Amino acid sequence: MATQTLKHGDFTGLAGNYSKYRPDYCASVLSALLALVGKPIPEIEAADIGAGTGIWTRMLAARGLRRVVAVEPNEDMRRHGIADSTGTGIEWQAGSGEATGLPASAFDQLSMASSFHWVDIDRGLAEFHRVLRPGGRFVALWNPRFLDNSPELLDIEAHLSRLRPDIRRVSSGRSGITEGLTDRLSRSALFDDVVYLEGRHSIEMPVEHYLGVWRSVNDLQVQLGPAKFEAFLGYCADRLKDRDTVRAEYLTRAWSARRTGG
Repeated sequence: MATQTLKHGDFTGLAGNYSKYRPDYCASVLSALLALVGKPIPEIEAADIGAGTGIWTRMLAARGLRRVVAVEPNEDMRRHGIADSTGTGIEWQAGSGEATGLPASAFDQLSMASSFHWVDIDRGLAEFHRVLRPGGRFVALWNPRFLDNSPELLDIEAHLSRLRPDIRRVSSGRSGITEGLTDRLSRSALFDDVVYLEGRHSIEMPVEHYLGVWRSVNDLQVQLGPAKFEAFLGYCADRLKDRDTVRAEYLTRAWSARRTGG
């Protein structure tokens, strides 16, 4: 996988690993986000933008919402998402955060799970305001690894900086766009009532599964390049060679903002 030429935000060729290995999100945070919509769950219509292979989308659909639509610009990701979502009732279509292709005032909740960092913020918020019903909620969320309780995994993460000191984690969920996001949403005339939520959950996974999660990460492969990325995976494997499984803790961080206007 690391031998292909990648571009920031282009997950072509990574969708298989993304589909197979990427973790889910904290179920309690999902419950809280749906409660903020202020409607009975069977009446909620939701759109998930930048849905990837549908990890978050399927969590929404499993709650019994009236309608769930997944919008994903990348054909490879969308193809895997459709295959993974058989029998869920999720509607899939092409589109982006700036141009969803969705009708106006049609949804009660619009989410971007681990994808809002790829969007032009001003254009995206304007599009989300258009698509949401009055009082509907926009949700941006990420699920980075929570490393504070695992010195071993913390060292693996630190090795990225040893390989490339100027590395910048675009999609880590604990840096980049998430810094100051509450203020950014609060300053927008298009949204108000900004709420921040977080919750943790743990996943016990085989070591190969843990390595597969890294193989699905776009921004690292782009910044490190093939040789250094393979060296990083080798370091991970060596660090974990005496273990069969890895317990990874994930921190779901979510921002919910209410659409203004009638």
